[in-house]
Amino acid sequence: MIKFENINKSFGKLEVLQNISLNFEMGQSIAILGPNGSGKTTLIKSLLGMVIPDSGQILFDGKNIKNEFAYRSEIGYMPQIGNYPPNLKIAQLIDMMKDIRKGKKEGIIIDEEIIALFKLEEMYQKPLGTLSGGTKQKVSAALAFLFDPKVLILDEPTAGLDPLASELLKSKILEEKRKGKLIIITSHIMADLEELSTHVVYMQDSRLRLFKEMEALKEEFGEDRLSKIIAQIMQNSKKKTELVK
Repeated sequence: MIKFENINKSFGKLEVLQNISLNFEMGQSIAILGPNGSGKTTLIKSLLGMVIPDSGQILFDGKNIKNEFAYRSEIGYMPQIGNYPPNLKIAQLIDMMKDIRKGKKEGIIIDEEIIALFKLEEMYQKPLGTLSGGTKQKVSAALAFLFDPKVLILDEPTAGLDPLASELLKSKILEEKRKGKLIIITSHIMADLEELSTHVVYMQDSRLRLFKEMEALKEEFGEDRLSKIIAQIMQNSKKKTELVK
């Protein structure tokens, strides 16, 4: 469904992606993990068309995304930090997004379940610049799910949310997973990833270190906790690097 084929990207002399090849399928829920600077964000931005790889190609439904834009309508993206016009009200933002999408595609499905779960309608007239970080996260979540996309990219989705809101959002993600959608998640909260993910991508030093099913990974390492597995992988990778030096 989504293929990264030999993706390379550098910013000046800094190599941020080195020969990355991955194949994601519908029905998978994929956790992308790695230390800061490992290339996770650049990989996601490349998929969204926000970063252009130096070489390689990304295929979405078998089509190269280079110089294409229509495929983005099939993706719901929840950024870690949503930057919105401060004077715009929540209702105006949501209505504007609906108008833009309706103008490009007829017969779209609107999913307002997140709006209802988070009771955002009660805050519709609040300017976005006055919202707390957690409330902005709720708005970002509402926009990500709003058009019933078949692919969801969620960057630290529960960061900043209170416990109730976090559980409501996780329930929604699991519901979408059961529908067979492709879900891509980055998070530093390992417990969330254990609950939500079927597969794990681990990146380090701009390279892909592994891509495995969650259950196979637990069996291989003899661990039930993802945090302990990732700690072992990081330690092993460090030892290999030291041996090379």
